[in-house]
Order: sequence, then structure tokens, then C-alpha cells
Amino acid sequence: MEPMDIVGKSKEDASLPKATMTKIIKEMLPPDVRVARDTQDLLIECCVEFINLISSESNEVCNREEKRTIAPEHVLKALEVLGFGEYIEEVYAAYEQHKIETMHDSLKGGGKWSNGAEMTEEEAAAEQQRMFAEARARMNGGAVVPKQPESEPTLES
Repeated sequence: MEPMDIVGKSKEDASLPKATMTKIIKEMLPPDVRVARDTQDLLIECCVEFINLISSESNEVCNREEKRTIAPEHVLKALEVLGFGEYIEEVYAAYEQHKIETMHDSLKGGGKWSNGAEMTEEEAAAEQQRMFAEARARMNGGAVVPKQPESEPTLES
């Protein structure tokens, strides 16, 4: 059985944004490490398969409970069933943070489709970088690994 056949779709039907995934991959590595393009593609495929695996098991958990909607607790249970129990605490913390941020955004009326009047582009970029840094810190076991600024090519080089 093809891995993507689990949800009845072909491999081409499910993907992740390549630019975003490449940025995440590069941010998780030291600045002097390069990643071959085929390795990036492999990592992206692994992420798709992981999401598919968690989604499928979450659906199984949901069905066993005779529910029709997959809830966060179904995903957490799926992680446990699949042997990823060590990540449950971190996943739950990320989920709680997401709920807080979503509630905060909805209270100020500035959801992701707002006109941005509450936050300038620079503030939004700074906030995005802060969130990336937090994610890097979580992935590195709490150790903050500063991202080295990439040098811009100049006319002199």
C-alpha cells in the first residue's frame, strides 16, 4: 500500500509549502551546515508522512470514541499510541499557546485576515522572528541557538 493511500489520495495531492519548510530546516541547523536539495525534499516528504500518520491514528482514536470530529485530545492520544509520548507535553503546551494567541487575536479584532492596523509590517516581522526563535528553542531542548544573519551579496564580492 502506498503511504498516501491511507487517506485515499495520491502523493501529489498532499504537500507542504516548500519555501516555508526549507526555511524551517535551515533555521534548525547551525549556519555553517548546508542541506542538499534532495535531502530537503526527503525531509519535507517525511513531514507529510508524519502528518498523515498522526492524522490517520487521530481518526482511529476518534472513531473508537464514536465521535465525528477529531479533537486535540485525539491527536494527543494518537501521539501516545504511536510511541511519541515524550512529545505530548510540548505539543500540549504549543496547543495552549495557540489557543491564547487565537483568543488574543479575536479579542482585538485582528485575526490573520485583518487590515493590519494594530501591527506595522516591521512589528509583524519582529513578532514572526520571535516566534521562530521560540520554536527553535523548543526544538533544541530549551537552548537558544541564535540564527546567524545571512550576508547579503554585494557588488564588491
